[in-house]
Amino acid sequence: MVPIPGPEPPAPIAPPASLAKPAPISRHSPALRQFVSSLDPSRDLRLLDLGGANSANIAFMTHLGTRLYSEDFFATLEDCFGDGDFYENQRDPARVDSFLIQTFSDQRGPFDGALVWDCLQFLRPSLLERTIDHLHRVLEPGAHILAYFYAKDRASLVPQFQFKIQDQHSLLLEQRGEMPPGQNFTNRNIERLFDDFAAVKFFLTRDNIREVLVRR
Repeated sequence: MVPIPGPEPPAPIAPPASLAKPAPISRHSPALRQFVSSLDPSRDLRLLDLGGANSANIAFMTHLGTRLYSEDFFATLEDCFGDGDFYENQRDPARVDSFLIQTFSDQRGPFDGALVWDCLQFLRPSLLERTIDHLHRVLEPGAHILAYFYAKDRASLVPQFQFKIQDQHSLLLEQRGEMPPGQNFTNRNIERLFDDFAAVKFFLTRDNIREVLVRR
């Protein structure tokens, strides 16, 4: 007697596109290349990384002979403002003071550079101004800030990335989520944010990420 085959097992169902984790993006970064070139290998350098500790960045900077001090900026943002209306909570003076103390009290500097990545996009203007004041305070004169801003005008949601250094001119971007920006950023208002700094340089890219290098 020939056995009758049973029903075929159902094919696996792919998760909806909105729930699927985007693939990491490898991209060339001229701003990173210039940031690395600005570092003086003959000195004992200290850098601040606001993206949180990751092995790729630590290994790269250690290989250059640079000490990297990591601070998880986004985790502290979530702890201080994440219960309820994220941006409305940034109006609360007590929460703001707690956030700035947690972020900068252990990172007094002076630092020879700061990897700020895309952190500044998710701050209300008043908190953004105070955060930049703290960065100005902890950086040595001549030190650089490396920052990234989503360049699509009036976007309702912008991606939030973890940045991993692959080499001195390329990054791996792993999207951690997306959220509304604290404000829309143009070249002009970015320049205004850094009025107290010596120079702001923009790098042209073919995607929606604006690269910015700021000199203290």
